[in-house]
Amino acid sequence: MDSERRPRLTPAIADVRRAVRELLVGRGGLVLVALSDGADSLALAAATAFEAPRAGIRAGAVIVDHRLQTGSTDVAAMAARHARELGLDPVLVRTVTVNEAPGADGPEAAARTARYAALEAARAETGAAAVLLGHTLDDQAETVLLGLARGSGAASMQGMAAVNGTYLRPMLGIRRAQTRQFCVDSGLEPWNDPQNDDPRYTRVRVRQSTLPTLERDLGPGVAEALARTAEQLREDSQALDELVQEFIEEICEPAEAGIAVSALALEANPPALRQRVIRFVVESEFGVSLERVHTLAVARLITDWHGQKALDLPGVRVERQNGKLLFTAAETPAPNSP
Repeated sequence: MDSERRPRLTPAIADVRRAVRELLVGRGGLVLVALSDGADSLALAAATAFEAPRAGIRAGAVIVDHRLQTGSTDVAAMAARHARELGLDPVLVRTVTVNEAPGADGPEAAARTARYAALEAARAETGAAAVLLGHTLDDQAETVLLGLARGSGAASMQGMAAVNGTYLRPMLGIRRAQTRQFCVDSGLEPWNDPQNDDPRYTRVRVRQSTLPTLERDLGPGVAEALARTAEQLREDSQALDELVQEFIEEICEPAEAGIAVSALALEANPPALRQRVIRFVVESEFGVSLERVHTLAVARLITDWHGQKALDLPGVRVERQNGKLLFTAAETPAPNSP
């Protein structure tokens, strides 16, 4: 790979570069590309190496070695070499230990947790303004489809945000095939992760079987439609969140060891807003994400009130007193309690 060689500007190269350029506009300082050396992240790294200097930005890379496969150290070293050849600086390699705790969501979730911790540490260490991630439109479609299958509501079907704090995903409008073509057109040789073809992983089955079946049976464009759905749900969610924050200021007040919310005000509003307020209060005050069954149980203290006892939910206690819902932290048993 020759960092001085400029590949012919093909449609794939132009599309990826344009996507990166749009998210770099107005940013300064240093950005880091999360590089696995797969086609998606390698295309992102090459496009960022091209666009960042033109935007007055420094660009580096961070490679995370999860040590989950034989030869992972060699793959990380190759990714670091590719990053340096592209002109990225600094180039950091971080080795992590993936601990799958009991009751966790599996090795994929454990690896993701370890990876993001390493990315955040690298960002803090270098003072980088942002970390660029190589998720594509295909990844977005898979995420939405998995959220739909789990029945976990609109929040999970919103997919991934292009901008989420210090994390940027420029390629959510780019197909995976385009990143592969980018690498071919640029003379880059990406690494093919064997785990991406391992049907033991749910996401791999969605990628290899479920989405292709939908495309075959329903016609082309399913992935794009799922991505559009995610974008629309995110827009709706942002609008509702703004309404909730304005509404909460009017109906909430501090209470001893917690917060009180007017039950009458909640009852006068549609279920979507009412239940969003409940979730927002619990998450912002107590750091707890309620499942829908819990949210509906709290809502019944408003819409079906007949003197029920307090609800003891994970991390929070809710009771109705004098026309208000009182939210307090759940009581934790003493260390020697049974």
